Amino acid sequence: MLTILGFVMIATFLVLIMTKKMSPIAALVLIPALFCVLVGQGAKLGDYVIEGVGDLAPTAAMLMFAIVYFGVMIDVGLFDPIVRGILRFCRADPMRIVVGTALLASIVSLDGDGSTTFMITVSAMYPLYKRLKMSLVVLTGVAATANGVMNTLPWGGPTARAATALKVDATDIFVPMIPALAVGLLAVFVLAYVLGLRERKRLGTLTLDEVLEPGTVTESVTETVLVEAGGGSGSRGKGVEPARTGGGGGGVSFEKSDGNDNGNDNDGHEPADDGEFQGLDPNRPTLRPRLYWFNAGLTLALLTAMIMELMPIPVLFLLGAALALTVNFPTMADQRARIAAHADNVLNVSGMVFAAAVFTGVLTGTGMVEHMADWLVGAVPEGMGPQMGLVTGLLSLPLTYFMSNDGFYFGVLPVLAEAGAAHGVSPVEVARASIVGQPLHMSSPLVPAVYVLVGMAKVEFGDHTRFTVKWAVLTSLVVLAAAILFGTI
Repeated sequence: MLTILGFVMIATFLVLIMTKKMSPIAALVLIPALFCVLVGQGAKLGDYVIEGVGDLAPTAAMLMFAIVYFGVMIDVGLFDPIVRGILRFCRADPMRIVVGTALLASIVSLDGDGSTTFMITVSAMYPLYKRLKMSLVVLTGVAATANGVMNTLPWGGPTARAATALKVDATDIFVPMIPALAVGLLAVFVLAYVLGLRERKRLGTLTLDEVLEPGTVTESVTETVLVEAGGGSGSRGKGVEPARTGGGGGGVSFEKSDGNDNGNDNDGHEPADDGEFQGLDPNRPTLRPRLYWFNAGLTLALLTAMIMELMPIPVLFLLGAALALTVNFPTMADQRARIAAHADNVLNVSGMVFAAAVFTGVLTGTGMVEHMADWLVGAVPEGMGPQMGLVTGLLSLPLTYFMSNDGFYFGVLPVLAEAGAAHGVSPVEVARASIVGQPLHMSSPLVPAVYVLVGMAKVEFGDHTRFTVKWAVLTSLVVLAAAILFGTI
């Protein structure tokens, strides 16, 4: 009964948010509360929620201070060179912009933290998607899938968990999987190319004049700047006034030579057309060019300490945010202004994380997740024992989507490894197979970082799920097939 109710609860949650009958934060709270009563454990709901909140509180704290830290770094111009480089590559070609999204997300994912990746990627790419009226779910889908492939790095989490759970070396898991993961990353770039061509066909061929020339307006999410939109019949957008920066340079010009000038996303989700274009003004007052190398060194030291696990990640970001604010904005008024500027993102993300704590607390506390996992493992035919690597890889897709990484790697993976060992399949092979579901996992409603992604990109979580899941599943299957082809699994 718990198995059935667990699957029904998850299905109900997904249907309600994908059909937009409920907001994600309401569904994360009310649906599990209802099912907790249905299984006859309503009296324990408070205990389950408090336990879930306790488990996710460090994650919420990490996200809160990470948003403040990287928000400040964006404000002071630390990532401007990266943005300029990506934008030079992208110009105003939708295909290049989508491929650039995959490239930027992959590069930034090297730090092993999904929240960092999404904050930097959205900050750089959102203005282009918004200005060209590109589908924002393409931005979130490509970024999440690219980060999912890169999340398999030994310091990213899943690989370390698999190594710990099965008592094997993380290097023995990751290094043989590099060719398969490289194929998976290539699949993400192919996906980005195809989606970009589709966007180019929908929007037409565009050109961007005076990109990143001195005095022009460049892009980010910090300052709202109205820019000139062509000025002639080819102008994209209506009622947009020209804006000039300090040197009197020109604005950013767009021309549309072909295609349907339709502002709607291909999934029917219409981006806000409020006449505003958010750009990174090269003369904005928050820039701190004299402190560039201090900020770069501080960020590098922070990421190094995080990878080396010198201190808990929430503590690192707390210290980093405090130091960044103090050095870059010495006055109390400026510090308050910077915190207020990022408070909206902080509140949205932390609220969603604590709402997700209700969902995970009920799933775990009632025993639903354990019964669901046991049922799935028991459903594996006896004859598939020698193919436990393949079985683990396939099971990793739904299980890491509906469960936390901790639940899967420490609860389910040892059972799968034991079943494989009885048929001569080594634990390290099962461990390698267990990480192939990460591209899908990164879009799970139980992953706090995904709320940073959809929140900053102003995309409904249901729209993101409906668009991304199919591509993420395909990417995971490509990784699994490549691993089997290379003999890794």
